[in-house]
Amino acid sequence: MDAIAGRKPAVVWLLNISVVALVILWLFPTLGLFISSFRTGDQITASGWWSSLFPAEQTLQIRAADPDDNRVDLGNGRFMVEGNIFDGTGFEGEMNAWATSSRNLGAFAPGETNDLGDGETFTLNADGTYVWEGDDDQISGRAQRLFIEVVSPPEFTTANYGFVLFDEDNSEGMAKAFFNTLTVVIPATIIPILIAAFAAYALAWMDFPGRAILIAVIVGLLVVPLQLALIPLLTLHNAVGIGKGYLGVWLAHTGFGLPLAIYLLRNYMVGLPRDIIENAKVDGATDFQIFTKIILPLSFPALASFAIFQFLWTWNDLLVALVFLIDASGQTTVMTKQIVELLGTRGGDWEILATSAFVSIAVPLGVFFAMQKYLVRGLLAGSVK
Repeated sequence: MDAIAGRKPAVVWLLNISVVALVILWLFPTLGLFISSFRTGDQITASGWWSSLFPAEQTLQIRAADPDDNRVDLGNGRFMVEGNIFDGTGFEGEMNAWATSSRNLGAFAPGETNDLGDGETFTLNADGTYVWEGDDDQISGRAQRLFIEVVSPPEFTTANYGFVLFDEDNSEGMAKAFFNTLTVVIPATIIPILIAAFAAYALAWMDFPGRAILIAVIVGLLVVPLQLALIPLLTLHNAVGIGKGYLGVWLAHTGFGLPLAIYLLRNYMVGLPRDIIENAKVDGATDFQIFTKIILPLSFPALASFAIFQFLWTWNDLLVALVFLIDASGQTTVMTKQIVELLGTRGGDWEILATSAFVSIAVPLGVFFAMQKYLVRGLLAGSVK
């Protein structure tokens, strides 16, 4: 016997471990993106999201106040500038060390004085106050640059979401991209479901010449990369005048999603009880009545599972949108393209990119968790009798 009563076989344990590993692999990046969306750019650069609950060590690069506007004449050709290096930065933490050169980080402890040569000195205290002294040539021009090693406490902020969603400089583009994505996704999910449902019923319950060949062709189309069809399909769309708008991208997503939809729905409908359909035909029901009043209600799990797949794919799509939504004015920009543009214009602002990315995946996550039970039922349907 492969398994003793009361003991699970090794393959079951291996399956459970694999499932847990896959869940962790998907959960950790999502959790990290969510946490990073509430952190500042300096904290993201200084430490990983897994250490966000602990104080972070980082090196701040800050300049002192403008000496030409703040210097005080001490007499005998000597001048002084006083201030607080943290004014205007919002920093709350503890200073460990500081330096005036990136080649000698941590050279001085808080409160020590750095002799810059020729009588020029700089003193920086633990609370951020400083005293900079020198002659007329030294205390003028560009302010002294400091490299400060600090330990900052954990900090979380909603300012990233405020900028992405409500800031006048950015929210208009992101909000418009959000509604543009919905404009693409909703029809691109509904249209293939409508067409595939009719086709799946015909392939499952209607006898006609060439049915087996059609099923084989649909199965073969599942393995054809969509990239092969982009140029011919775009050429066709341009020829008929739909290559630069929503209609073109709707039809493209419909064509790319139909093979999977028909295959999934046909396999589900084949597994429905034959007696129900035969009894309906005996009672005089037409194929259309059987389809609308019996098959569709019973096939809801399969319809919902494909809807999830199609919604997630079209929402996260960039390639098809770039090819079929050609618009230099940005009126049809979708979320994925908007994030790519943010990556180009704000490539160093990791907190903005993390927030924008999480806003983009929030809707697919909500759809998935709301309909996951239908996804499982639809995928497993027809696998057993």
